[in-house]
Amino acid sequence: MATTPQSSLDKMAVFADLHYQPHPGQKEIHDSTAPRRIVACGVRWGKTTCAAMEGLAAALEPRERSIGWIVAPTYDLADRVYREIQLAAVQHIRHRVIAIKESERRLILRNLAGGTSEIRAKSADNPVSLLGEGLDWLIVDEASRLKPVIWQSHLSQRLIDKKGWALLISTPRGKGYFYDLFQRAKFDPDYASWNMPSSSNPLLDRETIEQERDRLPARTFRQEFEAQFLEGAGAVFSNVRECATGDWAAPERRNYWAGLDLARVQDFTVLTIVDWHRRVVFVDRFHKLDWDTQVARVKAHLRRYNNARCWVDSTGKGDPVVEALRKAGINVYPYLFTTKTKADLINSLVLTLEQRLITLPKPQLWPEGIDELEAFQYSVSESGHVRTAAPGNGHDDCVISLALAVWDRRPTRDEVFRITPMGW
Repeated sequence: MATTPQSSLDKMAVFADLHYQPHPGQKEIHDSTAPRRIVACGVRWGKTTCAAMEGLAAALEPRERSIGWIVAPTYDLADRVYREIQLAAVQHIRHRVIAIKESERRLILRNLAGGTSEIRAKSADNPVSLLGEGLDWLIVDEASRLKPVIWQSHLSQRLIDKKGWALLISTPRGKGYFYDLFQRAKFDPDYASWNMPSSSNPLLDRETIEQERDRLPARTFRQEFEAQFLEGAGAVFSNVRECATGDWAAPERRNYWAGLDLARVQDFTVLTIVDWHRRVVFVDRFHKLDWDTQVARVKAHLRRYNNARCWVDSTGKGDPVVEALRKAGINVYPYLFTTKTKADLINSLVLTLEQRLITLPKPQLWPEGIDELEAFQYSVSESGHVRTAAPGNGHDDCVISLALAVWDRRPTRDEVFRITPMGW
């Protein structure tokens, strides 16, 4: 199976009817007949539009019946391609739309032979929903974010009985299974792969891209805009294990600082206490406790560490949580959380770890914290916006609590003797 079956469909004529003119990089993808097409591209390259138009053209092929899926790590991501297909169909070939079933994310069209073609959006976070049907075609968006087992055990088999094709498009993310598929094109005639940096989209302004180079960390730019496969890509923090050499420490006659990340629904409340050397001396992590019990527990720990100055995430002036903690006698200070201030907080912790200015507890003492720090990732959206977060539905409570604890200003050796027990 070196190529997909030849179709009588004039794809370029279909694209003209859809008012879509692919740029040269997109056209290479559309022209290929390889059963497995792997595209590693930079942000804003046009992968969503390319995938959507390829899927819509496939649905219009003259057949008695066909079915194709758009799969992504989440429904939100799968919806990007699906909604673009739906919009193009409604705007330009409305007469071929048989049904749109919103609750099922399903579009049914009349193809060029008068047969029916079905397009469905699927989320990979529910693997059970990926079982059963044979597919004529498959589009996988943000493929590098999928767990390898999803492609290997749930998707590739759907294409066998109908000799269907697959198009996997993604920004690179390390050297996982997506990289392996990309490399397979070197020796497997069923595979074709492309590396498309953002600059290969002629509709993007080169000067704007270069401005992003100056704004972003070098590794981030190389992965997200130059579409390079990098080892360890996506990780925010470095030197985590190198800094994890400490032990818990009982309070001494010195000042301490703390960070408090309060539970939000299913999350954990985490209190992290550090000394003026930025050594993590104590961490408490708990959830599913009533408010009064949480307050009493935090208050007892802070008092034990000489009434440590504690920073807590805040929604703004007069935050009721902050006020309630203060009324309980806790030495708490608000840190207003916005997109910018959270980025500043995380960047401060990044720098602290890069320069090894902090001592973390040994991994066996604080496994959940070390795991969170190592799993914490950045991503860049199609618009170029950088976000940092725990992957999937993971926790970031230890990360935020630690970042708040080390963010506060530290005294110099000359100043340390002039600090009051209440902090500065």
